[in-house]
Amino acid sequence: MFRAYILLGFTILLAQLHISGDITKYINMKYAYLSKTAAIILGFLTVIQMIIVFQKEHGKHNHNHECGCNESHCGHDHSKDENTWWKRTIAYTLFCFPIISGLFFPIAMLDSDIVKAKGFHFPVAQPESKDPFMNRQFLRPDTSIYYAKEGYREVMEKEKKQFVTKDKIALDDANFLKGMEVVYNYPGEFTGKTISFKGFVFRDDSAKKEQYFLFRFGIIHCVADSGVYGMLVKKPEDAQWKNDEWIQVEGTISTEFYQPFHANIPVLKVTKWNTVESPKEQYVYRGAD
Repeated sequence: MFRAYILLGFTILLAQLHISGDITKYINMKYAYLSKTAAIILGFLTVIQMIIVFQKEHGKHNHNHECGCNESHCGHDHSKDENTWWKRTIAYTLFCFPIISGLFFPIAMLDSDIVKAKGFHFPVAQPESKDPFMNRQFLRPDTSIYYAKEGYREVMEKEKKQFVTKDKIALDDANFLKGMEVVYNYPGEFTGKTISFKGFVFRDDSAKKEQYFLFRFGIIHCVADSGVYGMLVKKPEDAQWKNDEWIQVEGTISTEFYQPFHANIPVLKVTKWNTVESPKEQYVYRGAD
């Protein structure tokens, strides 16, 4: 019966995440059909498991009534169950933890403290794992690991056409990651163009006085490949910015060598800016190609 409860718990968890909208904190919503399908399958399996349990209980009751015996005297060996109860306890506990944490623990929103805690690197943070899908991305979105080399080049050329023909580029929630990836791949073709976007402020201790980063936390497929993306910006002299403050900026793109990263990166010289409220949905997602 406990298996049925676990299946029911996962069904309720997935349903609650979709109903509340919190599923957006874990996956790119273009893959939402997968979690919805999983919820339906889990619900179906829950019903099947409950039917099996009730049939066993009914059959056991009839058997005991007909033979006038109980389980301990009907040739059933309980020693195996007694030796494995602790294994089942551990297994059920492991299954219960994500259900309890998902339903009752608050969802933490990511901010500049996470950037500091994880460390800030470019273009990606290289963990001990050699798996490219486990690399935590920073600053520059990179979807090349999901394509062959030639296929990725074709995708980027196609997406570049959506932005490079415009003198004034506005990046919103829908095209933020796509636009940033294109700019980082073709910085020379965007030099001198005007770009606007919003994000939260992050000040790196190794940066110059006027240099700040403006970030958005983004999800390419799911939270496992999430990262912090954005651009180095040069603030006006009279601007006073604080970490985690949300601002909307507009400025012109140039390229410069950033010593802490030992790399040439796009830089936005801010000409206009204003403080904005943090958006209800703070994450951005990689749109369909």
